[in-house]
Amino acid sequence: MDFSLSEEQDMVVQTVRAFAEKEVNPVASKMDHACEYPKALVQKLGEMGLMGAFIPMESGGSGMDLVTYVLAMEEISKAWASLGVIMTVNNSLVCDPIHRYGNAEQHEKYLKPLAQGKKLGCYALTEPAAGSDPGAMMTRATADGDDFVLNGTKRFITNGSHADIALVYAVTDPALGKKGISAFIVETATPGFIVEKVEEKLGLHGSDTAELVFQDCRVPKTNLLGELNEGFKIALATLDGGRIGIAAQSLGIAQACLEASINYAKAREQFGKSIAQFQAIQFMLADMKTELSAARLLTFRAAALRQAGEAASMAASQAKLYASEMCNRAAYKAVQIFGGYGYMKEFPVERYYRDARVTTLYEGTSEIQRMVIARDLLKDA
Repeated sequence: MDFSLSEEQDMVVQTVRAFAEKEVNPVASKMDHACEYPKALVQKLGEMGLMGAFIPMESGGSGMDLVTYVLAMEEISKAWASLGVIMTVNNSLVCDPIHRYGNAEQHEKYLKPLAQGKKLGCYALTEPAAGSDPGAMMTRATADGDDFVLNGTKRFITNGSHADIALVYAVTDPALGKKGISAFIVETATPGFIVEKVEEKLGLHGSDTAELVFQDCRVPKTNLLGELNEGFKIALATLDGGRIGIAAQSLGIAQACLEASINYAKAREQFGKSIAQFQAIQFMLADMKTELSAARLLTFRAAALRQAGEAASMAASQAKLYASEMCNRAAYKAVQIFGGYGYMKEFPVERYYRDARVTTLYEGTSEIQRMVIARDLLKDA
């Protein structure tokens, strides 16, 4: 098994890393503390082909394989996790399902501008009473002539207040339960599409998280994604890709924690020598590096399986579970190594610590990932 990067992958890493170091790192802390949305940086991601990274070129994307996408996601997230989550939502949760399930007209009208970064997408699945259990959603889509009329509320929607296009899930046949859910491509300028509020969060301050309300929002039947009542299947398949994206984001945050910790440990002196010479610090750094390497291999494997068209649900859940938990451990150790300074906004590990926390929550909590993995293990029991 060859673990080395291809020439193309190495070129992508170097290009994205240079962009992150030159244009993202210098502004990330200030913009994050100001809760400022990085509109100009998102536009540059589009120009670099990173908003539709693994979408085929004929559909407006860059045609990368999923492992290369993971590498790019890690570099962006290492610089600023807020920018990384904007990128992964547009790629994994919006472009990917439209590419997989959309028709030629939807590809031309919606996928191309999304993949080119000319439009921004959001993914509207979660509701106030339907988080880990999306099958319990209450949003309804009622057929009326040539349209569906949407009514309901979606919560915790990344990119929600800035998106041009939303992928919205709604119940079209209540009698069928979760098998009566459908997916819709909704233009956010449509009357009845309302951004009710933008949440105040612990971390990811540069990325908006919105509550969306649909009040008699009319969506053309031509904007149905896939077949009627196929939405739950689309959602589950889409989340596999989303979980790989969050695993990649976790890698980036953890790598940032490790690099900051190494540099600080070498520079910080106590008791007449650098704290890097103390075994307590060395052991924390060693654990961070080892766990990061393990998480990276799990994430690469999940991406490679999905790229090959093989069953990847279990691998994606393993990658997301371990990478996100690892990321939080790395952030904890980074703050510990920085000591009191790590608690101050002047130093970046304070931001890494806040940003890491959500990785075990969105795209399915760690507990949901364990359920997915256990269900696969016990499916014949």
